[in-house]
Amino acid sequence: MSYTDSGALRRLRASVPFYSPERAVSDRTDTTGDIGLIGLAVMGQNLILNAADHGFTVVAYNRTVSKVDDFLANEAKGKSIIGAHSVAELCSKLKRPRRVILLVKAGDAVDNFIQQLLPNMEAGDIIIDGGNSHFPDSNRRFEELKAKGIHFVGSGVSGGEEGARYGPSLMPGGAEEAWPHIKDIFQSIAAKSDGEPCCDWVGPAGAGHYVKMVHNGIEYGDMQLICEAYDIMKRLGGFNDKEIGQVFGEWNKGILDSFLIEITRDILLYDDIDGTPLVEKIMDAAGQKGTGKWTAINALDLGMPVTLIGEAVFGRCLSSLKDERIRAAKLLSGPEIPKDAVKDRKQFVDDLEQALYASKIISYAQGFMLMREAGRTYGWKLNNPAIALMWRGGCIIRSVFLAEITKAYRENPELENLLFNDFFAQAVLKAQQGWRRTIGLATTFGVPTPAFSTALAFYDGYRSERLPANLLQAQRDYFGAHTFRVLPEAASENLPLNKDIHINWTGKGGNVAASTYDA
Repeated sequence: MSYTDSGALRRLRASVPFYSPERAVSDRTDTTGDIGLIGLAVMGQNLILNAADHGFTVVAYNRTVSKVDDFLANEAKGKSIIGAHSVAELCSKLKRPRRVILLVKAGDAVDNFIQQLLPNMEAGDIIIDGGNSHFPDSNRRFEELKAKGIHFVGSGVSGGEEGARYGPSLMPGGAEEAWPHIKDIFQSIAAKSDGEPCCDWVGPAGAGHYVKMVHNGIEYGDMQLICEAYDIMKRLGGFNDKEIGQVFGEWNKGILDSFLIEITRDILLYDDIDGTPLVEKIMDAAGQKGTGKWTAINALDLGMPVTLIGEAVFGRCLSSLKDERIRAAKLLSGPEIPKDAVKDRKQFVDDLEQALYASKIISYAQGFMLMREAGRTYGWKLNNPAIALMWRGGCIIRSVFLAEITKAYRENPELENLLFNDFFAQAVLKAQQGWRRTIGLATTFGVPTPAFSTALAFYDGYRSERLPANLLQAQRDYFGAHTFRVLPEAASENLPLNKDIHINWTGKGGNVAASTYDA
């Protein structure tokens, strides 16, 4: 079964209402372009076709101009799509304010095309970067273009090539003045969830690309958790790939219903031409493009414990040490896994389902914690209910329980943590026993579960009123005079409240404290 035949794609197509482009085009009184798009790789072509299907006239340009002619002669033939052989020609064919989407490689290519666009644009025109740009670059471009009177929008686009064609998740942010001019186009071509478009305004400057970065980080975490569940079933439970695929199929009918669970089922049920599972022939060395790493680095910069995404990134790094792991496997020993490690297969699978569900909740809670802190640090007012909604359909991390996240933030836009919402608090409470049994069994028999384990460790740490950081602060003050503060109930004349205190622990050191700072 190919990807294009999958249930995931059928459901994606079914979620996007189409109307006749011929009818829409016939209603027009002029033929100038509604929006321009630069970059005719697969994503760009599919987004253009999507917009044309929804009645918009798109002007298409590519640096290799022969691609424009090929596109018009084939996929775009008969649709409301106009070709351009230069940036100047593209701009000349657009209605004002001009709206141009860049779907090119992140980095220098974006800046180069912006420089080509500027001589052909005027104040109030809109440049939209729809690539996977790093949010600091979007912050810079927003300020540079603002000084020139041009509105910059950095928009995350998720869903891959099929999402682009039939309805992606779109996460626009930047110059809010641009939103009224692009809202109709963006919300028309976006995926729909319960009739609502999976697209809304996120926030200022680079907020759109920031939210896409966090989305991708959560995607890393989801994938790592799913792979660990697969590994646990295979190594502990002795399940074959078909059996594991069937388990994922069952899970996809319940609380874990999601795009990634669905495609995992499809992958595990897919056989090579010799009748054996194709997945078993794939090298176990994962690649990455860097967006998960960006999320983990930013979490460290902001002091947020986004541990699950960090472990997912490190998990990919560890997998890439394939040759080294082959040598280590011959030298380093661990517990043997007995054939009867799993006594009750149904209970084992039920526990694993709960462990996966609870760990996913932790991952999303951490992601929203990070965005909350980013809003404080960067002065952004992020639209949390809209962010949850736009991840419900069209994107890689779409899942059923995102509806509950949307509901939670609509009820309380200032919700401090998803775990403070009753639905999620009760869900984790219900999952705890199975979650702990799963990790305990895996640890006993040496099956690595970095994402499952860090999710549970975060939960146990977050719910702890007291952590051993008191000792850590004493250690820091002992060797580096980094100071500490005392608990309110312990304050006294020699240990004043809300003061940075240094103690001469040995009687041999000085009384001068080092500067106090937060890492």
